[in-house]
Amino acid sequence: MLSLAESMAALQRIADSKPVSTLAAAFADAGYEFALVGGPVRDALLGRAVTDLDFTTSAKPDETRAILERLTKNIWDVGRDFGTIAAKLDGETVEITTYRADTYSDDSRKPDVAFGDSIEGDLVRRDFTINALALLLPEMRLVDVSGGVEDLLAGRIKTPGEPEVSFTDDPLRMLRAARFSSQLEFEVDPDTEAAMVRFAERLDIISAERIREELVKLLATGDPVPGIRLLVDTGLAERFLPELVALGTTQDDHGRHKDVYEHSLTVLRQAIELEEARHGDSEGGPDIVLRLAALLHDIGKPATRRFERGGVTFHHHDVVGAKLAKKRLRELRFDNDTIKKVSRLIELHLRFFGYSDQQWTDSAVRRYVRDAGDVLEQLHIITRADVTTRNRRKAERLEHAYDDIERRIAELAEAEELAAVRPELDGAEIMRLLDIPPGPVVGKAYAYMLEVRLDEGPIGKEAAEARLRAWAAENGIGTDE
Repeated sequence: MLSLAESMAALQRIADSKPVSTLAAAFADAGYEFALVGGPVRDALLGRAVTDLDFTTSAKPDETRAILERLTKNIWDVGRDFGTIAAKLDGETVEITTYRADTYSDDSRKPDVAFGDSIEGDLVRRDFTINALALLLPEMRLVDVSGGVEDLLAGRIKTPGEPEVSFTDDPLRMLRAARFSSQLEFEVDPDTEAAMVRFAERLDIISAERIREELVKLLATGDPVPGIRLLVDTGLAERFLPELVALGTTQDDHGRHKDVYEHSLTVLRQAIELEEARHGDSEGGPDIVLRLAALLHDIGKPATRRFERGGVTFHHHDVVGAKLAKKRLRELRFDNDTIKKVSRLIELHLRFFGYSDQQWTDSAVRRYVRDAGDVLEQLHIITRADVTTRNRRKAERLEHAYDDIERRIAELAEAEELAAVRPELDGAEIMRLLDIPPGPVVGKAYAYMLEVRLDEGPIGKEAAEARLRAWAAENGIGTDE
């Protein structure tokens, strides 16, 4: 955390920015309290970059909108019923929420919205003390009703009041505790963690969409592992990701020194390291598909574990795991593209192993690329990250082998546009050459020509047409006599 002088200077810079000073003056002139609140205050005090501007006010939503309409035309309701109005002002997007005092009923998935009448009442109902901080503007008065600054200094995540009350108000806060433990590298207060264990079942009232959003935010942090451990240890993960919890009792097939759960966390960390080394701060942000696949790549092992000849085997756990991941991600309401890519990566994550013992033919490399499709780059990372053996010689051998296959893929791609492997004859050309109508026969002919392409690479149009005619003759296809 910054020194007091540095912290106040950081907050002053935010307050002096044009959109913030304009808003503060407008609300003050209208007779309402106005404050920067939550994450922006926390991050400024920690010396972290402030990317979002969240404000709270004593003005009701209609009053907030009326004030904003005098400043900008770019206004929209983020959640009018929840008291939040957004606007774009001087190039900055801001969200302004009326003081809140929400609660959940025992069986409700949505809060019962109630507007509060004081900044102190609003803050004490927030999730954690480190987020229950506000900077009243324009007077520059820091409001800390529950020791948030002290907890920032201690690196502690703690609820403002009794954790039982906080988690009853919004059970999703338990997942947020796990996310902040990773995002800020803070420890969760023992009483708060104990309440997470007691109230884990209450997470069942939260919608799958909200749980998914929190899981994605956790996976997007620099190191999600501490947060994931907290979810598993408190029993929360069992409520929405039981396949991950099951890995803790499943011994891996490479020795007795670690379980599959610990291996999966190591793979996740290594995948993130490789992702950052290869792509840095890409515009698209953290690769959630990659991180989900790394975390879940072995979830098929519990269902496929067999004890054979004094050892443990997990035959076909890749295929089983892909199906389990597809089902779980659907239940968490992930989009179809994410589900497809994650399950494909899990299904293919073992494909490479064995290459180091017997080098693949060019046709095998082509098939590897063809099967991976648009997840090839992510498959490279997953495969490399999946090497967690303590045997240094074995690890180096696998690394060199994968260096070799990536080199061969690049060489073949440069020579023959491998990334878009297609037969040299398309469906229309097949129908014309064989004089056949659309139908299953065209598909069989296309599949045959694709195998020729994968096995032999480009052979040229003339040779391809000759091969197609020969295949058709062998199979009694076509009208040529």
